[in-house]
Amino acid sequence: MNKNNYAILMAGGVGSRFWPVSTSNFPKQFHDMLGTGETLIQRTFNRLCKSVPKENIFILTNERYNNLVLEQLSGISQRQIVLEPAMRNTAPCILYASLKIYKENPEAVMIVAPSDHWIEDEEAFNKNLQASFDFCRNHPVLMTLGIQPTFPNTGYGYVEYDAGSTESIKKVNSFREKPDYETAKQFLAKGNFLWNAGIFIWSVSTILDAFRTHQSAMYDHFQEGITIYNTVQEESFIKENYSKAENISIDYAILENAKSIYVLPADFDWNDLGTWGSLYEKLEKQQGNAVVNARVIAEEASGNMIRTSKDKIVVIDGINDYIIVDKDDILLLYPKTKEQDIKKILQKVKDTYGDQYA
Repeated sequence: MNKNNYAILMAGGVGSRFWPVSTSNFPKQFHDMLGTGETLIQRTFNRLCKSVPKENIFILTNERYNNLVLEQLSGISQRQIVLEPAMRNTAPCILYASLKIYKENPEAVMIVAPSDHWIEDEEAFNKNLQASFDFCRNHPVLMTLGIQPTFPNTGYGYVEYDAGSTESIKKVNSFREKPDYETAKQFLAKGNFLWNAGIFIWSVSTILDAFRTHQSAMYDHFQEGITIYNTVQEESFIKENYSKAENISIDYAILENAKSIYVLPADFDWNDLGTWGSLYEKLEKQQGNAVVNARVIAEEASGNMIRTSKDKIVVIDGINDYIIVDKDDILLLYPKTKEQDIKKILQKVKDTYGDQYA
């Protein structure tokens, strides 16, 4: 395994659309969402270990989740946990982690990946990742893995690549925001659009050059701490300066401005597990329902997403296409068609009963 392979695992999100299982104190990446025996972050970490030395995987997360990371990822050290003292989107934390990695190994080539996505064919994933590592090791480019769209999804961003390319790795023409349904259908009809999975690969020197060019103020801000990164003085510098960084995503900060961007159409299936509905689609069905942990008796009831504590018996009759989640002192019964409103419902619960339920 190449000692210059690195990974940045993004694990700071709250996952509020998976409430009430996912909460601000215990978000979805630390849960076994599919009932497999592994949490999402454990599954992702173990998958990356097949291509990246374990000690070269850095976990980017909010400082409140430090202990959760240490508990769930056995054998990692505190050195590998990069803590964000404030929420500033993805660009500042990726820059911060990249500077730390560059100081440790300027020859590093890295993948930046979410910790809460589901990939079934891990062999195909690692094959695509190795091809991307090799390409970025030999070319000063920014790369992403694009997912072959299976339907006109309006919840994902899209990557448009050069339709005339005959190479397996293709030049990116543009990144497109989440489209409306008619636009999404047009994307699929053209055949050169992929879902943007938010999985990126580049050399550490190339991404730092991109920040230097396109986000010079942010680069200079974090570069001020280069002499103390990976030392005991780093924590105090970050606590004082991190929150002063601009709140901006890596997409807006870098990818929409950079010129040399390439995409590899992925060979693996993928699910971002962003909502209860996406989890429902991923799971095998029992009596027409997707079930995690529960024992279900269903009469004239199908299309439901059911999750409870281990082995709880659930009896349903005449309920179709609902999200049914029982967790501690919260019971959620909510139409799947309205799952995008769960964030609003969560806010109502907080306003009515207190933040302890969020």
